[in-house]
Amino acid sequence: MIQEKLRQLLPEVEVDPRAISALLCGSAAAVLVLKWVGRRRIQEKMEEARRTRDLGLERMEQVAWKFKQKNPGVQTSFILSLPLVELAEKLKEGSLSPEIVLYTYIDKALAVTQEVNCVTDFIQGCEEQLRDLTKRKEKGLLYGVPISIKDHIGCKGHISTGGLVQFLGKVEEEDSVIVKVLKRQGAIPFVKTNVPQSMINYDCSNVIFGQTLNPLNHKKSPGGSSGGEGALIAGGGSLLGFGTDVAGSIRLPSSFCGLCGLKPTGNRLSKEGSEGLVTGILAFPIAVMATIGPMARDVDSLVLCMRALLCEDLFQLDPTVPPIPFNEEVYSSSKPLRIGFYDGDGYFQPSPSMKRAVQETKQLLQRAGHTVRFVTRVPAWGLSLKLKGDIMDPNLKSQVNTYRLPVVVKRIGALLLKPVVSPSTFILFQCSSRFVPNAVSLPLQAYRKEFIAKWRKLQLDVILCPALGPAFNAAATSYTNLYNVLNFPAGVVPVTTVTHMDEEELKDYRGHYGDLWDKRLKEVRAVGLPVAVQCVALPWQEELCLRFMKEVETLAHGTRQSPTYRDP
Repeated sequence: MIQEKLRQLLPEVEVDPRAISALLCGSAAAVLVLKWVGRRRIQEKMEEARRTRDLGLERMEQVAWKFKQKNPGVQTSFILSLPLVELAEKLKEGSLSPEIVLYTYIDKALAVTQEVNCVTDFIQGCEEQLRDLTKRKEKGLLYGVPISIKDHIGCKGHISTGGLVQFLGKVEEEDSVIVKVLKRQGAIPFVKTNVPQSMINYDCSNVIFGQTLNPLNHKKSPGGSSGGEGALIAGGGSLLGFGTDVAGSIRLPSSFCGLCGLKPTGNRLSKEGSEGLVTGILAFPIAVMATIGPMARDVDSLVLCMRALLCEDLFQLDPTVPPIPFNEEVYSSSKPLRIGFYDGDGYFQPSPSMKRAVQETKQLLQRAGHTVRFVTRVPAWGLSLKLKGDIMDPNLKSQVNTYRLPVVVKRIGALLLKPVVSPSTFILFQCSSRFVPNAVSLPLQAYRKEFIAKWRKLQLDVILCPALGPAFNAAATSYTNLYNVLNFPAGVVPVTTVTHMDEEELKDYRGHYGDLWDKRLKEVRAVGLPVAVQCVALPWQEELCLRFMKEVETLAHGTRQSPTYRDP
């Protein structure tokens, strides 16, 4: 056939079948060679990145060892046990030195990452910053506090990979705005942490640095995409970390790892210096804003962090951020709250422990004098990915394959699957589900307006709802991504742990549709793992959200069990 086509195109030229065969074979061989060369280059880039990471870990080990040799009597266990607020006070008053604290956490972070693989880079500039810090006359709110940052948050002299090979070798020329402000407040960024490939997975694995494990149970995921942060903080290797959230990427790891995490309103904190990587990875059908937010062991730490960040330095460095300082009056108010709550969203049936966490928290709030009433709402949204030029992580394949289906196929698939599978599955067939036109497409502003109008009509201050948990190996994110679509501040607070009774009840769990997602969402061997609730406020009301989170944390503290490591 090929020969005939050539004769038609070139009638005056004698076509030699042997020459054509040789040409085709040569072309095929050339294509294979080019593919091999391209794949080899990718492998070499990954190997170089791993070597750099390993050298960084060796450097951490060396500096920690030298410090311990010079300071054999340092009580590191005491330092590691201090809550952030107390540690910050001791650093500021001088009863603890920034040097002792930094090297203590470098040593601990090294131990944690050797166990769960969460650190991707050692920020060696932290030692130089430490020397400069001790010369300062003015001490910021985070003076001497070591902090960790998610892989893609820009840090001068370091790469921001997003778990993708295409970003390897692209060294940041300057710090992101958030890192600049943290440094001006005295904080010391000392490590960067792992993310899933493309940063849009609820797990934490990529082909460059591998899988990060949950320190509470190595058979469980730490969550994504800020999973490295969650694992490091939960393991005790960091007091305060920073993640980003576009569908739950701060709240899921915080929930899975027993931490507190805050997703602010989209532009309350600056994304300059990290936003370019996000937009290079994700392609959204709607304007869902990625947000930067803090993760820590308790709500007080989040509050101190937001006080430090919402300052004049932030507003000057990034004039697109509204100059709204932290509102102490709102956070400190003792006025009873009007709280709406729901314990299921109609898409993904909550696990027994998720539902119990909300119900028990609701009862505690009512006993404390707050007004709590049941509300209903409907979330949904979709997204697509760009992974060209990368070797795909196996943990991401099924998710991405669904996103890559042509729109026509998605629409047909949604119609066929709609009667038999849960919305958590056919939400992935974006632009076709019955929920998408109402919540995700062009009338998004109208949807937000309607949602806020219903909120106002009920005279609510905040909403209490489930946070996905405990740590799953697969998950549906409908409970978190709604508040990215709406651009509301939302945080998670651990309030309980999974009990044997929860697992007994799980035996009868079928979900709403009994589909693949429902079958996979099982709390197998989850006893003792943390379960959180989600606290939500209206846009720009981070202080009210934090006040609500603190109230929940305080009320739950009397009955809350500490997460315990369960050897798999």
